[in-house]
Amino acid sequence: MEASLLVCERLHPRHDPRWLLQLQPPLCLACVIEVLGDGGASLVRRKHVLSCFRDILAWHVVPVIQLLAQDERVCVHFIGTLFGMLHTVEDNSALDLSIEVLVMLVMELKSEQYIHYVLDESQKELYKPATMRGSLPTFILLGKLADAIPVFADMLVIAHGNLVDHLLTGLMYPNEGVKASVCYLYGKLYSSSIGAEKLSVHFTEKLCGLFLATLGNAQTKELQANCMGLLKELLKSGHFVSVIMSSSGREADSESANLLEGENPLPLVLKKLLLSRDETLQVASTQCMAAVLVHSPVKYAPAFIHADIPEFLFDCLSCTSEILIWSVYCCLLLLTEEWLFFSKCHTVYGIESLVRSLREILLLNNVELHKQGLLLFTEILKRQPGEIKLFTNHAMCKNAISVLMEAVNCPVLEVAAEAVKAVAALLRKDHLSSPPMPYEELQTLMEAMLKRCADLSLPRSSRRPAGDLFSVAQSHSGNRNQTRALLRQGQFLLSTLDGFRNACRLAVECQSDPSAQENAFTAPSSESENTLSSFSAFLLRICDHLCIPLVMKHSGQTVSPTLMEVFISTLNTLFTVVPSMCEKFSRKLVSSSFIRLTLELKAKFCSGQSNPDLNQACSCFLYNVCLSLHSTAEKMKKSSQEGKFSFLPAILKVASFLEQEMSELLQRSLPQLNYSVPEGLILLSETAEPFCLDEALHSHKYCFLLLLYFAYTMEDRFVPEAELFSAIRSFLLSVQDQGDYPPPYVFRAVLYLLAICQDKAEALDLSPLCAIKRIVENISDVGSIYVHHPLLLKFFLRYSELVGRFGHQILQLWFSWEDCSQMEIEDAASELSSGLPDCPNGCNSLLHILKGNSSILLILLDLVCSSSVEVAHKVLMTLKVFLKRNEDVLVCDLLRSQFLQILQQLLVESSSATLQANRNLPLLLSLIFLVQLRNEAERELDTTDFKLLHHVSNLCGKCRLDDAELLQPSLNFLYWSLHQTMVCSQQRVVAVLLSSVPLLELLQRVLDVTWTWPSPSEPALSSSEEALLCSAWLLTASLLAHQHSYNSEVHQPISLNLEKILNVVIFRRKKPALLLVGILQLLRFIIRQNFSSSLLVLIVQPTAQSSLESLPSEDNASLYPLTVRQVLSLVISLQNLLAQKDLLLSQTVVACLEALMEYLHVKNQDTALHVASQPWNQFLLFTLLSGGEKSFLCPEILRLLTLFVRYQNNTVISQSEISQILQEATKANLLELPENTSQALRLFLLQVQSRCDQIEPAQAETIQTLLETLPPRTRTSLKNPDMMYPFAGCTSLAGDFGVVAWTPTAVSLIIGQRE
Repeated sequence: MEASLLVCERLHPRHDPRWLLQLQPPLCLACVIEVLGDGGASLVRRKHVLSCFRDILAWHVVPVIQLLAQDERVCVHFIGTLFGMLHTVEDNSALDLSIEVLVMLVMELKSEQYIHYVLDESQKELYKPATMRGSLPTFILLGKLADAIPVFADMLVIAHGNLVDHLLTGLMYPNEGVKASVCYLYGKLYSSSIGAEKLSVHFTEKLCGLFLATLGNAQTKELQANCMGLLKELLKSGHFVSVIMSSSGREADSESANLLEGENPLPLVLKKLLLSRDETLQVASTQCMAAVLVHSPVKYAPAFIHADIPEFLFDCLSCTSEILIWSVYCCLLLLTEEWLFFSKCHTVYGIESLVRSLREILLLNNVELHKQGLLLFTEILKRQPGEIKLFTNHAMCKNAISVLMEAVNCPVLEVAAEAVKAVAALLRKDHLSSPPMPYEELQTLMEAMLKRCADLSLPRSSRRPAGDLFSVAQSHSGNRNQTRALLRQGQFLLSTLDGFRNACRLAVECQSDPSAQENAFTAPSSESENTLSSFSAFLLRICDHLCIPLVMKHSGQTVSPTLMEVFISTLNTLFTVVPSMCEKFSRKLVSSSFIRLTLELKAKFCSGQSNPDLNQACSCFLYNVCLSLHSTAEKMKKSSQEGKFSFLPAILKVASFLEQEMSELLQRSLPQLNYSVPEGLILLSETAEPFCLDEALHSHKYCFLLLLYFAYTMEDRFVPEAELFSAIRSFLLSVQDQGDYPPPYVFRAVLYLLAICQDKAEALDLSPLCAIKRIVENISDVGSIYVHHPLLLKFFLRYSELVGRFGHQILQLWFSWEDCSQMEIEDAASELSSGLPDCPNGCNSLLHILKGNSSILLILLDLVCSSSVEVAHKVLMTLKVFLKRNEDVLVCDLLRSQFLQILQQLLVESSSATLQANRNLPLLLSLIFLVQLRNEAERELDTTDFKLLHHVSNLCGKCRLDDAELLQPSLNFLYWSLHQTMVCSQQRVVAVLLSSVPLLELLQRVLDVTWTWPSPSEPALSSSEEALLCSAWLLTASLLAHQHSYNSEVHQPISLNLEKILNVVIFRRKKPALLLVGILQLLRFIIRQNFSSSLLVLIVQPTAQSSLESLPSEDNASLYPLTVRQVLSLVISLQNLLAQKDLLLSQTVVACLEALMEYLHVKNQDTALHVASQPWNQFLLFTLLSGGEKSFLCPEILRLLTLFVRYQNNTVISQSEISQILQEATKANLLELPENTSQALRLFLLQVQSRCDQIEPAQAETIQTLLETLPPRTRTSLKNPDMMYPFAGCTSLAGDFGVVAWTPTAVSLIIGQRE
């Protein structure tokens, strides 16, 4: 069939064979042309021929075109035939085929001749007086040719301009099909730059109004679409936009609503299309608005805003079309540049729709749409006027925060970056002031934002070894990628920091608004985290945990001035976010080397006039840090000095003036201080020209010194100590040469830095020391240059030039600041543990200095006399610890006379009523006793000693029983004075003490307390009161022994009830071991003196038990004032005490047993033998030797065995046991035995040897050998045989000796030596 159509059998024979193409199917071009031109051929046949020819032309374009190109006349005829069909055929499908084939043919022939031919024919056709409807195929053909051939539009405009006038006629024709084809052709003409230029006047004068009317009245979708296409082309030109908007009846800056009047103004037309339900038209309308606004938003936006178009744009955001949403975002973004957009409250109307749209699009996989929406949101948040609240309720605000939270957590970095910028714009008080403030949500948002930033891993720097070209190229590519990644992450961090800074500013701004402090809707009894204080604390905490580490980590890769400016500015804001934490925040920053960081930033980026914002931020940061640390130090000084000085207001006034002066110096000099650290050190050494006062140079030096000072106070020693010491030494020399006097706050920094660096540098020579001395002498208040630090004290006490002139003032300031309470606690604890006190570092430093330079002790003693009570107390406490820890320092003679002077002064200043309130007096007494303990050897007392003894004994007489703090060290001193002296002085000591009636009366009162304690009705005694009881019993026992020895005169006897003494020992009733020791000592001396003494009056009263007994027996009479019952009970009690295996108590009990057995042996030998023969004694020995650690070579066991041997008791100790003891002694290294053990063994051996009739010859020989092997008795072992004082090495301010741990090395104890 096709062959018969394309090669017509009827017509083909007369055709030249050259027009035949041997194709499948074969084609005779002449046949095709003749059939199409044959009016007699049916329409169906011609349509089919056209269709087949179109297909062959599409598939075999080259041979067909080559065949046609052989003869131009044939081509023109063929084109004319096809063009003629457009006006002779009414069938639409045939017309479409004709147009399609004609367009293909002209396009493939590629000759302007045929284009001009078509245009000529079209012009002729349009000039015919036919209906405009018949011109429709011509318009369609011209449109398609313009679409297919790029130069067609230019040729039409240039060579056939008359055709354009016919287009206007078509546009006025009431048929919308014709109008649509004309608009389409116009669109193609104006899409060409040449066409747009040539037709500019045509549009302005003729087309514009007609086109706008056509657009406004268009009903069919085809016409609307083609009009919008033409409009888009026109809107690409600013000139056409201006013409169109002017034709719309609107001026650029007009705000009057009546200017909307006019025939079909463009904004209203576009608004109409926007309200249609056709998504394509909505997209086109929105895009056209954006195309207008992009030329000048400020000029054209008012027209759209007055047309209320923004409201409808916001309503369009509820659709699901991504392209429409994108278009709306773009249009609204352009509208945000006009203030009317906000003042007309369009943003308030549409913000909810925008937030909802953002939430929905975040679920889509369209990154660009996400970014555009967030960008729009950001611009609205940024530009919204503060007086117009954007979020009208709390729920909308929370929704916006929730959407931003989702966007921040988006895995796509670009989306998260836009979200972070939106967060920064959101953090404004006027955006978030709808009560209640969403502090909790903001915390979550800030944390998510910073954690998102922290999750970005910084690219690692890759260094590849040099290799071939491929490796080098790959390395370069990797470096570029790394640089780009680092840049993106830096931008993200910058946006994050900007948001965090805005959050900090928001917190500061809310501080002045009471309604923003906390949630007004929270119940009063409930606790809420939704408060400003919790939000502020969160900002400070997260800055420390996340923000600062993030910036420091990024700065390790690259340093951006812009980033660091925002970062430092944020830190400046944080100083006021939580004012109460300002000090701690400053200390944390400075200790983390932020002063050094800021100086390096200023030196690197702020030289000259570069980066003024960064310079200002860094200078402000340094100013805030320095003033915060200085203010903190001044507050501490003020609090520590309150109530100490009457002239404190004057000191504070001077300090306030100096602070103001320092503030002005920092404000003036910090912006110009753009030196590196090495340059700053060189700066300190610079000297101004002679006779030239360079204030700027001085200010820069002072400012740099202050920065170093504050850095060093926080342990940020970013300058090596030796280099800094040398630089400051040069500074002092330059000051000395010029005769300058730096301000006190600057010189304080100089002294502190010198003190800190001194240990790492050589000692100062005379010149800088003279400079220091000259400057300090010129300062009225040395406290203004004082910093409480051990190294500063050490520095002043190191140089004799400074000690002699300023040592007194510096030490007084030191003790005014130093907290010695911890030292007192440690001292008391050390006494309980028999160790040395652990002092704070400051006290240790002073103690070390005192050990190396004991002459400073004189300054300390002078401070005791000349300073306040508190300072004197601290000095005495320090001296006490010093004496305890440094037993090898010989300072007793130096201190004794000074102590007497101080004691006299304190006693004069204190009356009897104020003794207990004087804190320094007990401490001084403890020191006197400590000095006394340093004299291990007996010595003759001098006048000073007797004066001290006199004052202390009189002091005791003035005390009450509750003055334990005074009495305890006093009794210590009296007891030791009684024992640690030569015989020639001892008698005088006894006489002085016994002549003090108040002292003896006090002892009487103290001893009487023993009988009433413990009592259920009375409160328990404190440990200090227990210790006082023990001391009183020991001193009384010692006085009793020495009074008997010297037969001294007694002015006031002491009365004691014998029955009560025995009952205390027998029944005990939870008495402390040390109290029992004292009572047993006194009982021992009473027994030795046969119950007769001038000092002691014994009261013997019959008890209820004795009244029940029969008349006194002969045994009772011989033992008077004791009874047999009392003796047996006492012995049993003493044996029970021995079984407790307390070392100190055991030795006292054995000594008491020795005295008792001696008394019984003299008074009644039968009773003595009865006591010694009890079977319990053997069991007692077995108990004492049990436990695996005891042996016979123990002093108390040896003395007990000696006692049994002496009284011929073979039932307790047999010959075999004596042999065992001798065997153990033979195996022992006798020369290494302790002195008391050696003496006890000697007495035992002598006692056994005296019973020669009961020992065997071998035993006698062993005994003699052992006696010869034992070391001889030394003088030390013979002195003070009755001295027994467990508090010799343990003195306390509080007199707390209730639980003293006794050790043989710490106590000198000699008991019960036989005379």
